[in-house]
Amino acid sequence: MKFSELGLSQDILDAITTHGYVEATPIQEKTIPLTLSGRDVIGQAQTGTGKTAAFGLPILEHIDLNNKNIQALIVSPTRELAIQTAEELKKLGRDKRVDVQVVFGGSDIRRQIQNLKSHPQILVGTPGRLLDHINRKTVKIDNVKTLVLDEADEMLNMGFLEDIESIIKNTPADRQTLLFSATMPPAIKRIGVKFMTNPEHIQIEAKELTTDLVDQYFVRMRENEKFDTMTRIFDVQAPKLAIVFGRTKRRVEELARGLEARGYHAAGLHGDLTQQMRSRVLSQFKSHEINILVATDVAARGLDVKDVSHVYNFDIPQDPESYVHRIGRTGRAGAKGVSVTFVSPNEMDYLRAVEDLTKKRMTPLEPASLQEARVGKIKNAAGEVKDIVGSIDVNSIKSEVDKLTAQYSVEQLAAALLSSVADLEKQNTPVEITRERPLPRRRGNGGGRSSGGDRRGGSGSSRNRSGYRGNRDRRGNGDSREGGQRRERREGGAANGERRFGDYKRRDGRSTERHSGGAQRQHREFTVREKN
Repeated sequence: MKFSELGLSQDILDAITTHGYVEATPIQEKTIPLTLSGRDVIGQAQTGTGKTAAFGLPILEHIDLNNKNIQALIVSPTRELAIQTAEELKKLGRDKRVDVQVVFGGSDIRRQIQNLKSHPQILVGTPGRLLDHINRKTVKIDNVKTLVLDEADEMLNMGFLEDIESIIKNTPADRQTLLFSATMPPAIKRIGVKFMTNPEHIQIEAKELTTDLVDQYFVRMRENEKFDTMTRIFDVQAPKLAIVFGRTKRRVEELARGLEARGYHAAGLHGDLTQQMRSRVLSQFKSHEINILVATDVAARGLDVKDVSHVYNFDIPQDPESYVHRIGRTGRAGAKGVSVTFVSPNEMDYLRAVEDLTKKRMTPLEPASLQEARVGKIKNAAGEVKDIVGSIDVNSIKSEVDKLTAQYSVEQLAAALLSSVADLEKQNTPVEITRERPLPRRRGNGGGRSSGGDRRGGSGSSRNRSGYRGNRDRRGNGDSREGGQRRERREGGAANGERRFGDYKRRDGRSTERHSGGAQRQHREFTVREKN
């Protein structure tokens, strides 16, 4: 459906055209008319489905430029998503001259206070920093007409339930409320019942997502083989731009250092980095100065970078829904993408749960040999050599060239150049990756395969089972798991014949190992307060 059929004014339609939008996505098509009519809406859809425009366009349509109060408030779980949302709304509202500001933790609050003096009509922010501004009376939201809770399930997972309720209580009772969430746990439903008025529930099924544009593979090996296996896959697949997902901050740091040691252009992104460092890493990734970004789930939440060709799950996510978020970083705008997930034998039940959710089987890949990886690196280097040859002025160094050509054959010189460009000596640089605490086995009372939900733990698990309760020790054994970090770090702070995949072999057969279904999904609220 075209945007012109959704009841938007010409000014907004012109901005949409300038922004490069052509046709509405399913969530936009179903949400925009309801939002324009003033209805409360619960939109269930994954990242990358166009949610920002789904709520942003109706908000911009209704903004009264003569009213200098905050008319729309968008609450986001992470500063990356808050910044990205604000930037998109600024672009869409530029012709209408709508003032959009953003506030988030880990940044100078005095500068934010100064920016707020422009009297923005739209404010985007993370929960903790928004509450700080509200308490300082530098933000007044008693005239808000539309409240948006974006990535609501992630905000709950990060322990923001209490903050969200406090923010909502400071807004007018007759406001319009829009809630967007990838999943719909009980706590999200309670927010709908408690704070929304007869909300319309719009659900975009996983099969409507970009997973169909992503070729999904998995490699099964022992935990201590993952790093070598992954780097050999890099050498064979030669990703143009890739994101590697690790489960913890420590994992991300070690992977990034290890990849750099082996000659890859890589950098890590996680919640403990300063805003300046995070911005620098993202800028380098977007400009292809680095082509491998190693990240935790939270750091990559809402990340939208064009041309990401590959996603590698060094650690399979504990939540099946997180897998969809991850691979949604590639396969965008009609382009094909590739995802590869590395699993140890005791993680196969998590892989099956992902397949149940996506309703798509992953294809197993045979790990490449060291020789195949070396050939891959040489092939990739050949393209770089062509660029080098084209940029060299032979006459300026002719005397040295003549000496070399007299001493060595053309084949020897070409081989030396290829070897140097390919950086083969770094291919076997020793890299040690700390073993993380294994995921708990997925168990349940029912037999057979799990039904695809996000079920965790099992008997003997120390995890709380009574819903959203305080649980500070999610990390366990000090493994720096990002889910247990304080929230200011979240805001401020991841046989029947062989066929070929490029130059990479894959098996036709597949493992049938699985474990019985999982225990009921655990949703935990972390009650650690954020410092701003």
